[in-house]
Amino acid sequence: MNVEEIMEKLAELGSEQTKKTFINHGASGSLFGVKVGDLKKLVKYVKKDQDLALALYDTGNSDAMYLAGLSVNPKLMTIETLQNWVKKANWYMLAEYTVAGVAAESPHAMELARKWMESDEEMIAAAGWSTYANYLSITPDEKLDLEEIRALLHRAETTIHLEKNRVCYCMNGFVISVGAYVKALHDEAIKAAETIGKVQVNMGKTACKVPLAVSYIKKIEDRNKIGVKRKTCIC
Repeated sequence: MNVEEIMEKLAELGSEQTKKTFINHGASGSLFGVKVGDLKKLVKYVKKDQDLALALYDTGNSDAMYLAGLSVNPKLMTIETLQNWVKKANWYMLAEYTVAGVAAESPHAMELARKWMESDEEMIAAAGWSTYANYLSITPDEKLDLEEIRALLHRAETTIHLEKNRVCYCMNGFVISVGAYVKALHDEAIKAAETIGKVQVNMGKTACKVPLAVSYIKKIEDRNKIGVKRKTCIC
């Protein structure tokens, strides 16, 4: 299939109800309103064609951009392409899931995470924290910079309530990711989460809530899953 055929299929799969839901969550610009489950059914038509996946992202259509993230080979992504992707990610689903997931599995994960986290732009900074959190979930502890992660835990602990809306959310997710996936820093993550407490984030016109980091980590601990890494963070 080519770009035009994929776009036609996305238009068919979209619904006004899903589109309204996405807009309530912060989506803007071009979108059909395709459920993620339906997007995953199209991955087989895109996955082996890197150029097609990149072209879909460049359409600027939110559904096509998300599909691109599900289909692209992250190992082949260049820094320039990922920089282009993060600049075009205009709402959290694209910044925190599509871009962050692909970046985390790319060869440039840490370089970009560190750079994006320092951005003054909310979506880019959120993508940075989410990229780092995702990287922790798939990378063996022996390959992680534990001192850097410890410093970032302290940063989250002391600044999270002062950060921009989605950056707060992703910092909270980073603390959860450390507590869940980095066994050596589990106890420190719990302490940071206890200090942070409840994080206030404007979730738009939705009933979504920010997970309480302590409770979330302890649920994972109850399942004896602390330190168990994921095979992929692209979803």
